Amino acid sequence: MRCNRYDHPTSRRDFLQTAGCGFGSVALAALMGQEQASAAPLRVAHRPAKAKSVIFLFMEGGPSHLDTFDYKPLLNKLAGQSLPASFKAPITAMGEAKSPILECKRTWKQHGQGGLWISDWFSHVATHADDLAVIHSCASSGINHAGGVCSMNTGSVFGGRPSLGAWAQYGLGTSNQNLPGFVVIKDSEATVVNGARNWGNGFMPAVYQGVEFSSEGTPIKFLDNPKGVDRIRQREKLDLLGALNRDYNATRASNTELDARIKGYELAFQMQAEAPDAVDLSKETEATKKLYGMDNEATAVFGRNCLLARRLVENGVRFIQLYSGAGSKWDAHKGIEVNHGKYCNSVDKPISGLLSDLKARGLLDETLVIWGGEFGRTPMSEQGDGRDHNPTGFTMWMAGGGVKGGQTYGATDDLGLYAVEDRLHVHDIHATILYLMGIDHTQLTYTHKGRPERIDQNEGSPFTRLLGA
Repeated sequence: MRCNRYDHPTSRRDFLQTAGCGFGSVALAALMGQEQASAAPLRVAHRPAKAKSVIFLFMEGGPSHLDTFDYKPLLNKLAGQSLPASFKAPITAMGEAKSPILECKRTWKQHGQGGLWISDWFSHVATHADDLAVIHSCASSGINHAGGVCSMNTGSVFGGRPSLGAWAQYGLGTSNQNLPGFVVIKDSEATVVNGARNWGNGFMPAVYQGVEFSSEGTPIKFLDNPKGVDRIRQREKLDLLGALNRDYNATRASNTELDARIKGYELAFQMQAEAPDAVDLSKETEATKKLYGMDNEATAVFGRNCLLARRLVENGVRFIQLYSGAGSKWDAHKGIEVNHGKYCNSVDKPISGLLSDLKARGLLDETLVIWGGEFGRTPMSEQGDGRDHNPTGFTMWMAGGGVKGGQTYGATDDLGLYAVEDRLHVHDIHATILYLMGIDHTQLTYTHKGRPERIDQNEGSPFTRLLGA
């Protein structure tokens, strides 16, 4: 499955004939009885897909695994003491040296048939323990937020590579002709570290980048036509604009930004008909809104985004990423009790509602829900009552989409500092997600500067034990 090949047309007629699979051919396709609005042609998966869609719940700033899903009683036994000599002292982001171990003040209980340990900060999510595949052995190469968030999204601590959502859309295309295949929603107008790079297309054509929906008000802005402009007139305007752009682009086939703009105009036109209904939460019952916590100020924003994600899944959107704490708000170098208490509370009920709703509608089996951040936190304290960044061992969990729930996979050491069993680097995590989507990541390549590129940079392997294999 390879791309990035261009056959340059010799004339305008040749160009229009070869543009049939893109957005630029909407007028022609309409005459044929089918409007083409797909940013990428639907491709056949390498293997039967377990997950048709992905919802990635990204806790930006680095949630502490030690206070949420990775129970370490030794923390409290050694609280206030230095890190034992048997543990290799880590390189910390803030460079605070010889900090004492910080106790965990949470109450822990075992949940579900598998007896998963989950803290009281996620008491609602804990009711879904039998659906959770909790991975305790995640690792990243990014020690700071810029590198960590970039790594978790693109596989590299350096910018310039395509995001996971872009790879998924490139590999599988979209199953809805009138909506983006890759959608991003933040919980505020704050900027996620690195900005749009996290859902960018990198060296791929710009058409594969994620589309950001608004976190406030109407999710998709500017869909309504200007006053006095009906759909027929809007179609005529876009046809003229498209013709001018295609003429200009005919001799500039490598200009993917212009090609993406042409496609973007067409997708926006198609969205005017379907998208308003897809994102109209007024169609949901009050009971459903309450399930997501939309009746409570603390949970309303993330609850709204989770409910919107479910509606997008129902409408065939391939990859949806929800950010909690945009602007690295989960970053608890000081006062972790206050910080995590606030943000865990803001997402716990909405995530539980999302899992419940997907399951009730028969969508969880084909929707992969992922929870995590760019890294975890250290067992040692910082500034007395906070925790520093920890990319060497942290927790993520997955649910639905073919994973075997009610299980824990991998392990960190007794203080949760290093992954010591079934270590899964970000490259392995990406390969696993694509595997669940039916993609063999070793065959999903894109030729860039003469080199076949992969999401894992030739380093990752899918963790098939998640499927019970």
